Amino acid sequence: MAVEFDIEELPDGADQFLRESFAAFDEETLTRLVAFAFDRMKVSQNTELSVALVGEQEMERIHLQWMDLPGPTDVMSFPMDELTPGTEEQPAEGVLGDIILCPTVAARQGREAGHSTLDEMCLLTVHGILHCLGYDHATAEEEAEMFGIQRSILEDFLGRPAPVETRY
Repeated sequence: MAVEFDIEELPDGADQFLRESFAAFDEETLTRLVAFAFDRMKVSQNTELSVALVGEQEMERIHLQWMDLPGPTDVMSFPMDELTPGTEEQPAEGVLGDIILCPTVAARQGREAGHSTLDEMCLLTVHGILHCLGYDHATAEEEAEMFGIQRSILEDFLGRPAPVETRY
């Protein structure tokens, strides 16, 4: 599997919350999670995915540029090859796309939901993968399907109940 992580460099004098939020990132856990989610969704382990961790200022810039919405958000997904889930016989393969996570937003959401920043980053990573595979949550039916798959992947990966989703 070709997952690449890009982590924004923290500014000199970054406050403790910012440092702790970024420090919660665990490359090994998220790499295993991506491989697990790819397997579950029948996506070839040769598929490429980029995951970037950015601060709130950069996330707000991207959110405004691509969604025309102010303020930072938790995760944004940018599908590349418009892959959809594959099958055992023909797993999806190519460039899945880019997922951008904002650790400080993840930390706040995790705290509000009663789970760790890493659990929130896991939730957001799976959420981003599903968006890159064409899932959405614009309607109640779409949300039920997407969040059900997301919850199932997380519960099986974590071996315990999945983190509670944030809904905005």
